[in-house]
Amino acid sequence: MDITRERGGKPEVKAFPESETNTISYVVSDPETGKAAIVDSVLDIDYAAGRLSYRSADAIIAFVEQRGLTVEWLIETHVHADHLSAAPYIQARVGGKIGIGDGITVVQDTFGKVFNEGTEFARDGSQFDRLFQDGDRYRIGNIEAVALSTPGHTPACMTHVIGDAAFVGDTLFMPDAGTARADFPGGDASALYRSARRILELPAETRLFMCHDYGTETRGMAWETTVAEERARNIHVGDGIGEQEFVDKRTARDATLSMPRLILPSLQVNMKAGRLPEPDAAGKRFLKVPLDGL
Repeated sequence: MDITRERGGKPEVKAFPESETNTISYVVSDPETGKAAIVDSVLDIDYAAGRLSYRSADAIIAFVEQRGLTVEWLIETHVHADHLSAAPYIQARVGGKIGIGDGITVVQDTFGKVFNEGTEFARDGSQFDRLFQDGDRYRIGNIEAVALSTPGHTPACMTHVIGDAAFVGDTLFMPDAGTARADFPGGDASALYRSARRILELPAETRLFMCHDYGTETRGMAWETTVAEERARNIHVGDGIGEQEFVDKRTARDATLSMPRLILPSLQVNMKAGRLPEPDAAGKRFLKVPLDGL
């Protein structure tokens, strides 16, 4: 598939940065039709208190309603390990189909065992409204979009190219931050390198939107760059950096990293399309903590 061919449309992109998990959610809309997609929404959680809130999701909903947008898609670029998805909450209020890459079935099989979900937990991705396959094309209003499989961080990672904008999930970070880790179950540093370079084959002017950014000592949180900037300056996968060099550096870096603070609740919820555990007879919901780790 030629992913560098002419793509129609320039969507409006509204970013919603969330500082507790350093996640950036997006409302992506066609200015001609008012049709929209919401990418990587956040459900707020005070994990220590076991308390959920909807501040981040409500801000997105308020923007959609104020602009009179029609939500067609709720896109998850991958099964997030550092925040809970608010997709079902948003869907109940403004509509849209929840979509994720078809590699979700691999993630569900892996973590269904980790969390001892039992045979009642479907591992076929049926919790989602749409499982995108590599190269699937769709539209947001009059704007063309394509889903590209970009595994490596997780098996279900996809980059969604919507007009001249690409939403890369955790495959790429800002140029001075490199790439995401590749040491989760199902992750693969070589695959991550090839996925990142696939994104960098897009036209140089393509706008790239990050899912996470942690800032640096010299700048605050940032989330938008271009293919040209990434190719010129990305410290992990910029032009001139080969696959083996990347794998060596990525593997060494990953060995120093702690698990994300919200990985246990995030995986349990997000592999089920953001749906919370069923309540018990008393109406209480519970998350599991596997004592042997992941």
